[in-house]
Amino acid sequence: MSEHFNPFLEPSPLPYRLPLFALIRPEHYREAIETGMREQRLAVERVATDAAAPTFENTIVALERSGALLRRVLPVFENASAADSDATIDAIEMELAPLLATHRDAILLDPRLYARVETLHAARTELGLDPESEYVLERHHRIATLAGAALGAAERAELTALNTRISELTTEFQQHLLADANELALHLTDADDLAGLDAGRRSAAREAARARGLDGWLITLVLPTAQPALAALEHDAVRDRLFGASRARGCRGGPYDTRATLLELVRVRAERARLLGFDDHAAAVTVDQTAGTPEAVAELLGRLIPPATANARREAGALAEQPTASGGRALEASDWALLSEAVRRERHDVDLEKLRPYLEFERVLASGVFRAATLLYGLRFVERPDLVGYHPETRVFEVFEEDGASVGLYLLDLYARDSKRGGAWMSELVAQSTLDGTLPVVVNNLNVARPAAGEPTLLTLDETETLFHEFGHALHGLLSDVVHPSVAGTNVYRDFVELPSQVNELWALRPEVLGEYAVHHETGERIPQQFVDRLLASRTSGEGFATTEYLAAAVLDQAWHRLSAADAAAVTDVAEFERRALTAAGLDDPLVPPRYSSTYFAHVFAGGYDAGYYSYIWSEVPGADIMARFEADGGATRENGERFRAEILAPGGSRDPRESIRRFLGREPSIGPLLRRRGLA
Repeated sequence: MSEHFNPFLEPSPLPYRLPLFALIRPEHYREAIETGMREQRLAVERVATDAAAPTFENTIVALERSGALLRRVLPVFENASAADSDATIDAIEMELAPLLATHRDAILLDPRLYARVETLHAARTELGLDPESEYVLERHHRIATLAGAALGAAERAELTALNTRISELTTEFQQHLLADANELALHLTDADDLAGLDAGRRSAAREAARARGLDGWLITLVLPTAQPALAALEHDAVRDRLFGASRARGCRGGPYDTRATLLELVRVRAERARLLGFDDHAAAVTVDQTAGTPEAVAELLGRLIPPATANARREAGALAEQPTASGGRALEASDWALLSEAVRRERHDVDLEKLRPYLEFERVLASGVFRAATLLYGLRFVERPDLVGYHPETRVFEVFEEDGASVGLYLLDLYARDSKRGGAWMSELVAQSTLDGTLPVVVNNLNVARPAAGEPTLLTLDETETLFHEFGHALHGLLSDVVHPSVAGTNVYRDFVELPSQVNELWALRPEVLGEYAVHHETGERIPQQFVDRLLASRTSGEGFATTEYLAAAVLDQAWHRLSAADAAAVTDVAEFERRALTAAGLDDPLVPPRYSSTYFAHVFAGGYDAGYYSYIWSEVPGADIMARFEADGGATRENGERFRAEILAPGGSRDPRESIRRFLGREPSIGPLLRRRGLA
């Protein structure tokens, strides 16, 4: 094979067009992306200069077909930058991010293309289009209009410059945060400091230290403020160090401080919103979401804050009565998780640490996550060790329908490592599209600590539910059934995309699923039913804290992005702005810090959830209602699953998600199930 061979330049010959990961080198990304941009510009130029009158086929379908090479390479590169990055990948990303932003704007803001799309949109009811095609036309027109395609030439040039700078800043934020989080990992050399951690967690910490060439143990940081080990570490001083490291990310000076980056990002976003005719960035974002306006978002958040904070105060009162191992100090934020588990044990006789031996990963995956998908949708999963993933730890599964028909590929990358950003997420490497002739290839990434060789991976309950959650996103991609690639799978409104994943969390504790996977990894004993009953009875325990920390982060996101251009320019102190925003909302509680503080809020400053972090609770309103419907109608049955597949998963973004929700429920969603699920009613 030629040394100049680039595995992206032609469609992959592997099953489902799985990328040729074994052959991909960093330099291939740059060449393929640059070539892909040139090819798409040529294709788009042919559309823009077509002398024929615009038709759906010669305009919208032609635009949908353009960029095939970019669709092959960009998802793979973006996954590499998030899940297996290094200095070379980071440099390529910094170089190409502004070029890609300019490329996207050159297409989206082209007045010739916009004129053709606008002509079709004006005549859309007369074109005889099928429902998906009519909706795709509507989306093309709306996206271009809101992006600024109707602006004058000078304003479009200014807009492109702003978009380019935004892409540079979000890339910079993500890279700085990953580097700072790696530096702040808690290194312990005294075994006594690990008091409270079980053998599995100690093994994972030992393995993390070994991977960096360190003696002792290393507790790496996950993305949220609350680090999992805080629920187990017995020594106050050790918890304080871990909590302090978590809170210090991005705000301790030095080369990886994110404050200047996020301040400029907020200002540029506000300036772009002004140019587009909006009061602020939040207004520009929510106008094309199911929420519609920032005021609607504020109304929901405001409705939830009082009962959530009241619950959190009651919880704090109970925690204050619990002594820490050393005793003698007032309740601190770093104590919350540990003492919360003590209260759970005292009130409900539930010790979540004792649940871990029943949550061995391989069984959770096969007999839990996959089995639920079989019960609901008839899917079958077959591991393909002959297919190579992008990292040695990536596993590849082929997915089949009950009748043997091919569905796609599912890749799973479970473990944390220094080259992977924090959190958990789903990505599509290949999107389903009958226009492109492609079946889906999707990835789930988590950040579970790797145990030492030969030892089992025992999950926490939170990690188990996260796996079910992210697999819900994977199912959204795998079960997509659309024509056009722009509306495939998870290409939906941001405040709808979390609904399928939230609903899939339901199966983690449903008896028909839990009873199969919750088996002691040593004795083979199924989890005792009385333990399950107590666990279910305790589910709203701690929800005051969980809801309040989430709402605090959502409020911060809205506060930053409801600034006008003038107001954004006046903000210079990140910590003071954060304090004022939380105080104004009634959420400035030092015992319950935001789930993400500004300096490490990757969702909104790097992850595409800017002015949209509210989406999780917004989509949980219909999601909880749908969960209640599942439970009332018999749980994980094929009838229920097929209805959910037909109305929620398969349509992807090919119709208004509000219509999909109404079709499934037979009515508008109610907030009642959400309030009950979170203990707020």
